[in-house]
Order: sequence, then C-alpha cells, then structure tokens
Amino acid sequence: QVQLVESGGGLVQAGGSLRLACEASGHTGINYDMGWFLQVPGKEREFVAAITWIGSNAYYADSVKGRFTISRDNAKNSAYLQMNGLKPEDTAVYYCAFRTIGATEYNYWGQGSLVAVSS
Repeated sequence: QVQLVESGGGLVQAGGSLRLACEASGHTGINYDMGWFLQVPGKEREFVAAITWIGSNAYYADSVKGRFTISRDNAKNSAYLQMNGLKPEDTAVYYCAFRTIGATEYNYWGQGSLVAVSS
C-alpha cells in the first residue's frame, strides 16, 4: 500500500507564493505519474497539473499556466507544486495523486492541503 503525505499549505496574500510537497511511503518501488488537483466546497475536484514518469512531461490547467510549476524527485518519491502569483480564486483544498503506469485513474491520493489566498 502506498500512502501520500502532503505538506506546505497555508494562508497567503494575493500575489504571494506557496510550495506544496507530497511524499510517498509504502510500496514505492513502482513508477508513477504524479498530479495535483483542487477542490472547492460544493464543487467537483479539478485538475491542476500533472507530470509524467516517462520524460517528466508537465501539463497544466489553463487557469494556472505561467504561475504554477509541478516537479518531481523520484529518489525521494515526491511531487511538488510551486505556486506563484496566487489569486483569491486559487483558494481550495489541494490534493496530490499518484497513478501507476498504465492505470486510467489516479490510484493514490494525499490527505489534502488547504491553500487560502486573501485579497
């Protein structure tokens, strides 16, 4: 079983930055695509960014392109989301997720980190 533990959320003023981290423990000898999602109360979870195992290709939601950067450290079984130029509308609970290669859905999810951006 793989467990994902997130860190780095918090309260920040508009225009500020935060860095989320997600570390995997357990059966981590498997290769994963990694992603970040957000959820606002009363709404469905939304895709934010993903980075592939093969080639470390990064993909972003249009709303965060140019402001957020996803990265990974395979040696540490970790994913990161650097968030710059934060806006009040970025306020949400952010979840990291890992997907085993070949799977169609993300298999493992973090506990969620609250990011609150004040105006």
